[in-house]
Amino acid sequence: MTTEKYQEAVDWLFIQAPNYQIDGEKAYKPGLDNITKLCDFFDNPQEKIKCIHIGGTNGKGSSSNMLASVLQDSGYKVGLYNSPHLIDFTERIKVNGRNCDKEFVFNFIQKLKGLPEDILPSFFEFTTIMAFEYFYQQQVDFAIIEVGLGGRLDSTNIIKPLVSAITNVQLDHQNILGDTIEQIAFEKAGIIKNNTPIIFGDENEVVRNIIKEKSIKENALFVDATLLKTDLKSDLKGNYQEKNIKVVLALIEELRKLNVNISDQNIENGLLNVHKNTGFIGRWFEFSQNPLTICDTGHNQAGLEQVFTQLNSIDKHKHVILGFVVDKKIDEVMSLLPENSEFYFAKPSIYRGRHPKDYEDLLINAKIFYKIFDSVQEAYLSAKQRCTNEEMIFIGGSNFVVGEFLEKNLEFSE
Repeated sequence: MTTEKYQEAVDWLFIQAPNYQIDGEKAYKPGLDNITKLCDFFDNPQEKIKCIHIGGTNGKGSSSNMLASVLQDSGYKVGLYNSPHLIDFTERIKVNGRNCDKEFVFNFIQKLKGLPEDILPSFFEFTTIMAFEYFYQQQVDFAIIEVGLGGRLDSTNIIKPLVSAITNVQLDHQNILGDTIEQIAFEKAGIIKNNTPIIFGDENEVVRNIIKEKSIKENALFVDATLLKTDLKSDLKGNYQEKNIKVVLALIEELRKLNVNISDQNIENGLLNVHKNTGFIGRWFEFSQNPLTICDTGHNQAGLEQVFTQLNSIDKHKHVILGFVVDKKIDEVMSLLPENSEFYFAKPSIYRGRHPKDYEDLLINAKIFYKIFDSVQEAYLSAKQRCTNEEMIFIGGSNFVVGEFLEKNLEFSE
């Protein structure tokens, strides 16, 4: 199989089942009917692997990668299903930090082409069954499955996990999940299974009550990770990782109750070697020291608020590169922008990318120093030219902005 054939197959997948559409809804098929048919067609591989289910608005990617790293340090073979990918499709499906084999992806897509006509999966359903089958073929000890969108109607919700977690609940994807925190919490709570422990990492009392009420209905042990005390650190450097570490520790404690052998040294080593063990990047990722260049995929209001708060704590003049997709509420972002900064707004190269000229009135009203660019790379090269080693560059606002930046520049990082 050639690289060209692999790329043709992945391109076919995107064309047949686009990951996103302009209105954000057509590509999303809520419900478990399609994934149930898909799993039946492939003889239900998800029932032959031990799964851990992690949902939440923010932090589920970091938490799942930290847990994977700890389990790997403990000697286990670990499957990890994350989304979205930043550079290559195979990043979504990993075993012990290695991206899914491209030949497997190519061969599996050929099988997808032969599906019965009554199965019309979404892109995420395609990739979810692909992950289940890959993890089964690889005979992983554990498969950590990250929820795609919401929870109750997400295609990953077909699994019967050993333990589940909801990192937090914030406003995001309101056009699909609901306009209020309560509605979104209800959707997230949908991953809670009967007699399956649920770890919760949010300090919002309203949300906590909704999650706890569902856990009682399901006779599921409710574990409030926010009550844990720890001084353990991770090589994932965002300040927000402190909360995610607590979620991971609570997950580990429940796995230990199931006789999963994880030592305290495994925990410490695993948390400090997430990048090395899983290849996870994009969360407060230090691309360069000279000048200091940070990128972070935080993209909703809560995520950006945390990221910009940490940026404000750095006593440097900042060159901030931002880009957004069409469904982003830009006005909410304007009120959060970091101080002591000049801004470079760019259009992500995907068709959902929003050109800054469309929201330039908001930039003018914000009374900030800004420039507009047609691409992320143009914005970065401009910022790099203006930035001194005493200043810093930040790239963010969207997974697509960070992915585009890394694809162009990662080989040149320090």
